[in-house]
Amino acid sequence: MTPPPLFVAVAGNIGAGKSSLTRMLAERFGWKPYFESVDDNPYLADFYADMKRWSFHLQMYFLANRFKNHKQMVESGISVIQDRSIYEDAEIFARNLYEMGNMERRDYENYISLFNVMMDYLKSPDLMIYLQTSVDTLLGQIARRGRSYEQTIQRSYLELLNRHYEDWIGRYTIGPLLIVKTDGLDFVNRKEDLNSLARRVEQTLQKP
Repeated sequence: MTPPPLFVAVAGNIGAGKSSLTRMLAERFGWKPYFESVDDNPYLADFYADMKRWSFHLQMYFLANRFKNHKQMVESGISVIQDRSIYEDAEIFARNLYEMGNMERRDYENYISLFNVMMDYLKSPDLMIYLQTSVDTLLGQIARRGRSYEQTIQRSYLELLNRHYEDWIGRYTIGPLLIVKTDGLDFVNRKEDLNSLARRVEQTLQKP
């Protein structure tokens, strides 16, 4: 019998290595990758310059694109892997912006209401891979990749996001979860690190 198609998602903070891991696991297992819309995002640069002004616009853009991609992936009939999940938009980024005072209550409540409606129509991932990464490692990787709009990201902002990630992952119950501690791990440049991580992915997917 042909195994059913898989839906795998890679979650993690800014600079955790989600895109690299998504690409490498897609190549290794023959999955189709779906990447986060960053370079063509019309709000991202404005958002980093003025979070309060553009937070709602940015989060709505991400939510719409992620919902569209989520449906496409599930309905494609093939195995896929996604760089950042729709759950992170609401659980991490919108929540953080609201708690920081960068999104008004009415906008946040409107956003969460729409997100909850969307959840009724979406299949949860067959595996969620969470890249657990320290802020020092995040800052180093953000600096190395050199995106101009990311260079103003403050340590305190990444720390807040990390706290939200840990809270969300601690409550994650909608499917299998694999937590990968990435400090000291280099799956991009060290083949043994990638091989070890790929084995963990396979073992988690094979669990009943």
